[in-house]
Amino acid sequence: MIKKSLTLIFFCSFLHAVVAQDDEDDIGVPEGFFGGALPAVEPPLREFATAQAHYEYLLQAADGGTSHTMATIPQWNGLWTSGRNSMPTIFLEGDDVRGGLGPGGTVIDGVLTPPYEAHFKARRAEMEIHGEQLFDRLARCEYPGVPRWIWEPYVKEFVNLPHQSWMMNDFMNETRRIYIGQEHINLDAKHSATGDSIGFWNDDELTIWTKWVNPADYVRGMPLTSNQFEIIERWKQVTLGDGNKQLVTQVTFYDPLALVKPQSAVYTHNAAPDLEEIGVRIRNWECTTSSNVYKAEDGSTQFYLPGDPEYVDPRGTTDFPELPGQSYDPVLDARDGQ
Repeated sequence: MIKKSLTLIFFCSFLHAVVAQDDEDDIGVPEGFFGGALPAVEPPLREFATAQAHYEYLLQAADGGTSHTMATIPQWNGLWTSGRNSMPTIFLEGDDVRGGLGPGGTVIDGVLTPPYEAHFKARRAEMEIHGEQLFDRLARCEYPGVPRWIWEPYVKEFVNLPHQSWMMNDFMNETRRIYIGQEHINLDAKHSATGDSIGFWNDDELTIWTKWVNPADYVRGMPLTSNQFEIIERWKQVTLGDGNKQLVTQVTFYDPLALVKPQSAVYTHNAAPDLEEIGVRIRNWECTTSSNVYKAEDGSTQFYLPGDPEYVDPRGTTDFPELPGQSYDPVLDARDGQ
């Protein structure tokens, strides 16, 4: 078997062909993922014990929220790419932790509860030895989930309607739906990858409360979240001094099982008109029928290669390969003369 870097799985996408790369960036993310303007973190005006208390305070301060129509609701049109965020500095200190995706930095004591802090320190120690986290659950086609969704690379689209906002991430086809002016509903009585989100507008700022989120992590290389994780987000579009548009997201994380107390951070997304000009579009995709990744006995990421009995042809066919036109990749078939 040939062992390859995890970065080849998660960051070798089509954007690498259209976004310039930083030669000194050894973890394979698009340029701008760590760059660009980063506003200051705006923590809550006072501490709240729960996300619910925080949300209800903001809702009251907004006089119940702004009732927008299609003519007045803010529109965040176009494609957006993830920019800088301050989340890693909650958990790591150091001159350049590169978002926590690679080794470096020192774990800040007392932010995480003892069991979660011990696990995080073990994860960072592994990364110091191997240069990366040996295995990421996304290799099994698991969803990134919240809060990792906010920082996933590549492209996102946003559609704001008076009754709902749709936040669409091309990575893993994760679409978040924020139900405006409604209460949380959980008919399935279970958690999910992106949880349940409700929100309200305060003029041109969208406030969101998300709960019932599956346990996951903040991003590869960073701490785990528990199934008690909740998040308050405040989204607003701004125009930078150079005329470029940016979405600024102020967040507060609530997780009584993993965090000693709530923590706040700021995330950004940058408008990407250059990607629109060359015709980039969000496509539906999945990896369950084409993944050749598996977790080895030593905990590392390994790949089934052509010739292995377990190897899955990523081009693939339906259950009826004997019929013409049953390939999932007719473009490459044509190139190969098939």
